[in-house]
Order: sequence, then C-alpha cells, then structure tokens
Amino acid sequence: MTVIAFVNQKGGCAKSTTAVHFAYWLLQGRNQVVLVDADAQRSSSIWVDSLEDQIPCKVAQTSEALLDCIPELASKYSYVVVDGPAGLSDATKAILYCTDLAVIPCQPTGVDLRSASDAIRLIRQAQAQREGKPQAAVFLSRAVKGTRLKDEAMLLLANIGVPVLDTVIHQRQAIADTFGQAATVWELLGKASVEAAEEFEQLFQEIVELEGGGEAGE
Repeated sequence: MTVIAFVNQKGGCAKSTTAVHFAYWLLQGRNQVVLVDADAQRSSSIWVDSLEDQIPCKVAQTSEALLDCIPELASKYSYVVVDGPAGLSDATKAILYCTDLAVIPCQPTGVDLRSASDAIRLIRQAQAQREGKPQAAVFLSRAVKGTRLKDEAMLLLANIGVPVLDTVIHQRQAIADTFGQAATVWELLGKASVEAAEEFEQLFQEIVELEGGGEAGE
C-alpha cells in the first residue's frame, strides 16, 4: 500500500517514461501495481495499454477524482504509481496529499532546475500539513554523458533541499523509441537498451529503498 508519484510542473522531463518503466519493473517483480495517469496527454495510459504485459491503469485528471481514487487503489494494490500532470495545479496538490513519496525527474538545464525548485516548494506545503509527508527525492534525467552541464546540475541539485538519487538516467534513443515500439527498454534489443535497463533498475531500487520497501523488483 505504497503510493509513489512522479511530479514536475515542466513537461518533457521524463515523468511518463519513468512512471511506466517503474510500474513495469514492479510488475515483473510480482508486485501488485496500478498506474494512475493524471496527465492531460494520457501518454502513460495509452502506453501501458499497448504493452504485452498488461499493467492495471486508472485515468484521473481532476483533484476530486485523484483524491477519491488514489486512497481506494492504495487499499487494493501494493504499489500505486502516479504519473503527475505538467504544471503545479490543484491536481498536483491532490496527488501530494495522497502520496508517500514524490519523485521529481529533472533535466540538466537551468529551466528544469528552477521547475524542480518550484515543485519542492509545493511538496513542502503538503509536508507542513501532513506531518512531514510525502517524502521527496530528485533524480537527473535525460542527461548527456561527459558534459559540463550534467556535472553542474548535480552540484546544484545537491543544494536543492531534498535527497538527490545517485542514479542518473542518460539520454538514449532506445528510451525514446519505447513508446512508439509499444515496449519498455527491457523488451528492446541492443547495447543501448541493456544500458538503459541497468540504469532504470538502479534508480528504481533506490526509490523503493528510500520509501522503505526493500527490494521490490526482479
């Protein structure tokens, strides 16, 4: 009965990609998992509907619907994975009032770092009213190896005020191809897919350990 949400006000930061891969990883580890798609584009619900291994999914985009469905689903599943909307809307606030752990994907750009800071401020507001919940963490997504921008972003994130996960998800075409291929990186061939899968597995293990769930994957 753990709710883990991927939130950020900025689109294109890999919320949906990470949420779908995380839900799939949990499913392969024989966990009872459901995905809640709160984003207007419905990318994650469309994606999981196309996968061979079906992941239960609920579309809920208003604050009222989210406040109703997340606690109900949490009573039925071991993990509820929420793909949050772009923007710090009432829907995002509702998610933060229901979640145990809010994870913020952040690209290594100034705009993204500022957006992550805005999300953290909203999380702080929820924590003040929920006796410290939800926990929060940030990770660097869509980073390019060997660039100064990536190194500078990691230094800045260290001062952002919440735990920064050690694993960095690097930009790879294999990850970009997954939605169009109706697959995850674990189902695609090639070195890049294997490397992406290893990074996701490391990231997801960090997430469940931070939340306190131990080993939840394969």
